[in-house]
Amino acid sequence: MPHAPEDLTLDTGAAEVPAIFATPDDPWATLVIAHGAGAGMGHPWLAGFSDAMVDAGLATLRFDFPYRAAGRRFPDRPPAAIATWRAALDAARARAEGTPVWASGKSYGGRMASMAVAEGADAAGLVFLGYPLHPPGKPEQLRDAHLYDLTVPMLFLQGTNDPFAKPVEQLEDVVRRIGPNAVLEWIDGGGHSFEVAGRKRTQAELGASAAPSVAEFLRQH
Repeated sequence: MPHAPEDLTLDTGAAEVPAIFATPDDPWATLVIAHGAGAGMGHPWLAGFSDAMVDAGLATLRFDFPYRAAGRRFPDRPPAAIATWRAALDAARARAEGTPVWASGKSYGGRMASMAVAEGADAAGLVFLGYPLHPPGKPEQLRDAHLYDLTVPMLFLQGTNDPFAKPVEQLEDVVRRIGPNAVLEWIDGGGHSFEVAGRKRTQAELGASAAPSVAEFLRQH
């Protein structure tokens, strides 16, 4: 049975940011969830995903990056984002009672999670909810260099129609080069938020649709 969500404040060292911790009875893992560049932790997509993960038996911790908490539009540079990720993982670990703590994020949030782990942040693994491999329309500007040194399990959940990862062969090649610790699961026809043309779903439903694949991957690892 889910408990009432707990509002938290995380100290990143340079700023304080809000967070929400939600948990069922006896969670078997904790998933920390970061938002993308254009929306905060309260976006219905993230809320739907978090609720579905709690229903699957995981605790979740969502948080805002400092720029979002301060009402700014331009995303934080990696040092500030990485410091925030460290604070979020520490807060999750303090509540995890020895169960694994995973890092996940939508787009920018997932990329910053991977950069934090590349710099030594402690996470059992990474889940990318639409990895922004390159800016839309600029496939030559790859954001992959730090991924090849990561040894934790990684799930790339990606829409085949995502403008941040086209052509699809590029991401397939990146995942191959990372090695067997990385798994790529395509959502046929899915866009950056896993929306599929001609199929009407709310943002909360789109977020929740990612939960079964993520829960299964975490259970396998």
